[in-house]
Amino acid sequence: MDIRQIDARYHVSPQIAAEDAEALAEAGFTRVICNRPDAEVPPSHQAEAIGEAVRAAGLEFEVLPLTHETMSPENVARQAALVDTAPGKVLAYCASGTRCTVVWALGQARRQSPEEILSAAAQAGYRIDGLRPTLDALAGRG
Repeated sequence: MDIRQIDARYHVSPQIAAEDAEALAEAGFTRVICNRPDAEVPPSHQAEAIGEAVRAAGLEFEVLPLTHETMSPENVARQAALVDTAPGKVLAYCASGTRCTVVWALGQARRQSPEEILSAAAQAGYRIDGLRPTLDALAGRG
């Protein structure tokens, strides 16, 4: 697994496998969020299969599939709420971790400066500088 820390509680990764569930529990994660639509992966990696393994390992599992079209304010707010209400560390996954980083960034726009958001993403290896105008607008700076 290629887990990257975005902030103290929020981590992202590319697609995980059912076999990763125990390691996630051992690493202290309490909630896993699937941001990858099932249509992108074979049945062995779809939300139901991953969720079953994650729950069997004692973690919470949530499904919020995201695409460019579904990156709505409602889904951004839902992702933020899933992170905010988690009892501990959260791992969100998609194809590469980028969507999970973008949805986090949009959800942080009123909490942190665009510079802080983009810096946190960059430190984790995600260059999302193209979001700056959107982050500025959401923060009331644009």
